Amino acid sequence: MPDKLVFLPEARQDIAEAYSWYERQASGLGMDFIRCLEVVILSIERHPRIYPVVHENYRRALVRRFPYAIFFEYDSDQIVIYSIFHCSQDPQKWRDRLTE
Repeated sequence: MPDKLVFLPEARQDIAEAYSWYERQASGLGMDFIRCLEVVILSIERHPRIYPVVHENYRRALVRRFPYAIFFEYDSDQIVIYSIFHCSQDPQKWRDRLTE
C-alpha cells in the first residue's frame, strides 16, 4: 500500500465546486457527496490496482451514487489524485489535465 496520498490543487478545486453545487441543490447533499468520495478514496488507498488503466498510467475509479470519476496514478510510494471529474463533461478535459 502506498504511503502517501496527494491531491493536486485542481482536484481539490473539483471537490469544492461539486460540494458547493450539491449543497445548493439540497442541504446535506454536498456532505453525502464527500462521504461517497471518501469511500472510493479509501478503496483506492487499499487496492489501487483493482481500478482500470484508462490512459497511459492513469486509472479511474467511479463514485457510487454520483456521476463522478476519480483519475489517479500510483506507484509503491504514493497515489496522486489528478481529477474529480463529472462524467457528463467532455472527456478531453480530463485527458488534458493528465497530460499537463
